[in-house]
Amino acid sequence: MADLKQSQSLCLGVLASHTGTNFQAILDRCLSGELPAHIGVVISNNSGSLALRRARHAHIPAVHLSGKTHPVADDLDAAMVGVLTQHQVDVVAMAGYMKKLGPRLLSAFDRRIINIHPSLLPAFGGKGMYGLRIHEAVIASGARFTGVTVHLVNEEYDQGPILLQEVVPVLPGDSPESLAARVLCVEHRLYPAAIRHFATRYHS
Repeated sequence: MADLKQSQSLCLGVLASHTGTNFQAILDRCLSGELPAHIGVVISNNSGSLALRRARHAHIPAVHLSGKTHPVADDLDAAMVGVLTQHQVDVVAMAGYMKKLGPRLLSAFDRRIINIHPSLLPAFGGKGMYGLRIHEAVIASGARFTGVTVHLVNEEYDQGPILLQEVVPVLPGDSPESLAARVLCVEHRLYPAAIRHFATRYHS
């Protein structure tokens, strides 16, 4: 019965590079039944990432694919498509994945790749805008608000169609670290919600 239920839910492939906290938030919602999906595979470009350890602990296939395993970029691109296809992935969720996706992957999963970004895009997005750099830039700009954006992925950094956004206030005395922590809490709630909405449309 469990296998039948899983086969009828959205199959997610997760791409992560480091701690995988957004992956964990998605997994928790999948396991609770709040999110009508299951995670088929986790891919990381970092062989020592906590995301891979989290996946293995949850008995989810965990695969390291990077320039070390595939020095030729096109080979790496093809390998990623191969792994995602092998695990019958419907939708790819980028969860802190720090590499630009190749054309094969973008084509194979066109409009089926989702990313989360810790700002209100298009503000504070683009190449090189990740991690604490974003929150440092927000504070330096004097902005009173920042937020979280979930969007579809295309060939340009952070420029795909927006699916969901939520505002987070910038408080007096905020440091990049304190702002990042509050934004991350919203990410962990907003990303599963966006995937849930996407899953409903995908199966309709």
